[in-house]
Amino acid sequence: MTGSEPIEFVVAVLLVIGAFFTLVAGYGLIKIKDPMSRLHAPTKAGTLGAGSMLAASMIYAFHYAEGSVNELLILAFLFLTAPVSANFISKVHIHRGRTGKPLPKPSEDSEWATTVEAEKSE
Repeated sequence: MTGSEPIEFVVAVLLVIGAFFTLVAGYGLIKIKDPMSRLHAPTKAGTLGAGSMLAASMIYAFHYAEGSVNELLILAFLFLTAPVSANFISKVHIHRGRTGKPLPKPSEDSEWATTVEAEKSE
């Protein structure tokens, strides 16, 4: 057993985990009918799958080459933008009235969310 076999094993495991979660994300995106539930497939499983593959790439690059932090920047961008895009998509879905129930009236206070119901205990 050489010194690089454990690294190769870790990289292979991370690639298999990443491929599995990416496959689950694609399947969930196709098969789940409700748009609000469908958001979880690409934002949760897809991000985890891409993160695992990027981690495998980083480990491989630092062990066999000079290494690069490009994967880390991609991962940070992905982790920052996936929740924001999911929030925007869900807000569009809510505002188009496709939730099956009417939207509550906007609150009169300074809250930024449009569906916040202010509970006034007087």
